[in-house]
Amino acid sequence: MSSPASPVLRRVPLPEGTLPVGFALLIAGIATYAFFKIGNVALGGDEEFAPIASLWFATFSLAPGFFLPLEQELGRAVSHRKARGEGGRPVARKVLMLGAGITSAVLLAIMIASPIITSSYFDGDWWMLAALATAFVAYAPAHLARGVCAGTGRFRSYAVVMGSDGIIRIIACVTLAVIGISAAAPYGFAVALAPLVPVMFVGLRGNLRTEPGPEADWHEVTQNLGWLLMGTVFAAGLLNAGPVMANLLSEDGQEEVVTQFGYGVLLARIPLFLFQAVQAALLPRLSRLAARGELDEFRNGLRKLLQLVAVVGVVGTTGAFLIGPLVIEFVYDSELGGRTLAMLALSSAIYMAGLATAQAVIALRGHALVALGWGVGVVAFAFGTWLSSDQLFRRIEIGLVLSSGAALATFALSLQHKLRVGAEPTPGSVMDAITDRPLEA
Repeated sequence: MSSPASPVLRRVPLPEGTLPVGFALLIAGIATYAFFKIGNVALGGDEEFAPIASLWFATFSLAPGFFLPLEQELGRAVSHRKARGEGGRPVARKVLMLGAGITSAVLLAIMIASPIITSSYFDGDWWMLAALATAFVAYAPAHLARGVCAGTGRFRSYAVVMGSDGIIRIIACVTLAVIGISAAAPYGFAVALAPLVPVMFVGLRGNLRTEPGPEADWHEVTQNLGWLLMGTVFAAGLLNAGPVMANLLSEDGQEEVVTQFGYGVLLARIPLFLFQAVQAALLPRLSRLAARGELDEFRNGLRKLLQLVAVVGVVGTTGAFLIGPLVIEFVYDSELGGRTLAMLALSSAIYMAGLATAQAVIALRGHALVALGWGVGVVAFAFGTWLSSDQLFRRIEIGLVLSSGAALATFALSLQHKLRVGAEPTPGSVMDAITDRPLEA
């Protein structure tokens, strides 16, 4: 017998754009695994590929954290104006100014800390630092383009921007390998510059055009920017904290095993990639139930979503322990133990549940509570990694599990509070929830 939520969920139409966005997420995920395999072969092995892996995880710790909130706020503001029959160009200009300011501030911080970053993280390779700075700048227009596309309803163009850079990265990597390039720096700049190509493509097609409209004040584009910025910086940092911390804590000569640990993190994310693609369709349905005030159905739908996450998490963790070592040896010709892979899969599963719960809290206008939850996760990771063990991988694995668990517990309490006090969503908070996806690639 179906639950009361089932017919309601079936009556809520699939929002426009969820299918192309879900497909783009799948393409981006597949392209990530392919790039790591092709890059490894092109450069000659795990040790040679280590600088590119380090660049990858550093890039996706920074770029989504700082630019996803701008994408969310731009999409919300342009969509709101579109609904009122007003042009979105003034708000796009405001967000562009914010993006330029954030980009300049982070670049300045990178430059100031460049000697420490280069020596401690990139093993003295200044080319990788330059590639990191370039990648950070390149992802600013990519996220702003996605915000315009989301706000104007051009979801096919949104999907092109989201999914194409991975394919372009692979094409560039294969081209470099064919012409005999074996130095890491060109592959690093292939990672850095790839997002600009789809932005130029959709721009030349006129899909980033906005219409003139009434002047915008700063409040129109910064309603929740501070909390969103804090939350996504913490969330993206936690998502990539394992490989980044492994690189920072490793000793000389451990480049190969650190790269292999990065492969394990990617393997453990397979359920998370698939979940995000499915969630692109499920979350708007739940958000619309909340927007209609049908909170009982909202609770039931969210409960079913979390049950699905639990099943996927159990299967993923068990599979990582039993067959993960065989898979990673087959795909990447590397060795990593079942316990390590199982712990990484478990932390990914808990993070997945936390992400789903956090998005529900955002839909109920709990942006500050979500920022708090991810901040609690960062603190838990720091203490777990510091105090749990002296072994390189084990201390990081424990830190990842503790951080995801702490964030999930905070979100669960926040959601209970929001439902208990009868919080009501707004169209803007629903859009923020739908687009809150710190897993970029």
